[in-house]
Amino acid sequence: MAKAVLLLGPTASGKTALGVKLAHAFNAEVISIDSALVYRGMDIGTAKPTPEEKEGVPHHLIDIRDPFDSYSAADFFKDCERLIEEITARGHLPIIVGGTMLYAKALKDGLNNMPSSDLAVRAEIEKEASELGWPAMHKKLQSVDPQTAERLHPTDSQRISRALEVYRQTGKPISYYQNQKNEGSKHDFLTLGLMPKNRALLHERIEKRFWMMIEAGFLDEVKGLMKQPDFDENAPSMRAVGYRQAIDYLKGEIDYDRFVLAGVAATRQLAKRQMTWMRSMTDLLAIDPFEENAYAIATEAIEAFLQN
Repeated sequence: MAKAVLLLGPTASGKTALGVKLAHAFNAEVISIDSALVYRGMDIGTAKPTPEEKEGVPHHLIDIRDPFDSYSAADFFKDCERLIEEITARGHLPIIVGGTMLYAKALKDGLNNMPSSDLAVRAEIEKEASELGWPAMHKKLQSVDPQTAERLHPTDSQRISRALEVYRQTGKPISYYQNQKNEGSKHDFLTLGLMPKNRALLHERIEKRFWMMIEAGFLDEVKGLMKQPDFDENAPSMRAVGYRQAIDYLKGEIDYDRFVLAGVAATRQLAKRQMTWMRSMTDLLAIDPFEENAYAIATEAIEAFLQN
């Protein structure tokens, strides 16, 4: 059984920098646990680490798919398990860094037999939603899967869409698959979670980073994606925060100010969901990334983990 460190956190909490610093300290390699970083050509809007930010530390599961190909939690589970073994065999420590909590759950708790995405069914749902609105789609979900509908906000388009998609594919509610128990990874994990106590500071960092992305050419990046022959605005990659709002702006559906406000708001909502996921992890060691002793706490925890 190999040992690996799982370093989770909300967007803009400093995961990348801390992961690199820890990798230098422990002769480690980084495995990205991020559903957007897997896609080539999505660099600015995903805050993909640059070669300078990586500081010579090997990073895995970045730029491994074209932007309109699929990549699932099952794909991540398989790739991550393989990489943990390969990195360990090289005598290095795997540090898994990112914020896609569904992937973390798959790694720790195992996968269920959830059906893979059906883009045709999803497109049909998106079309209905554009005509009726997401609160109406939430009511449709209520009638077929009340358990899931009860925990979703009526405007949570991504999760409502997925729940309806699964039901229309299989005739069974998504909760049926989520309640199935499967084995997780066979490896031993230390789970560190970056949990900022100062939410105002996190929100400030999120807004600042969004403006930096715009200044770095984020809208040009999205224009380039929209020009690709296989562009699909309903593809999973285009659901990444910022991209959906940028597409709406570039299509003329919202103005520039609304684009910025919506992009920042969506990123803050993502951060809130990520921290909610982390609070549900009973084995997680919470670290405030904005405290001066964050690195020392993480280092001490890893040292103790490796000695056991």
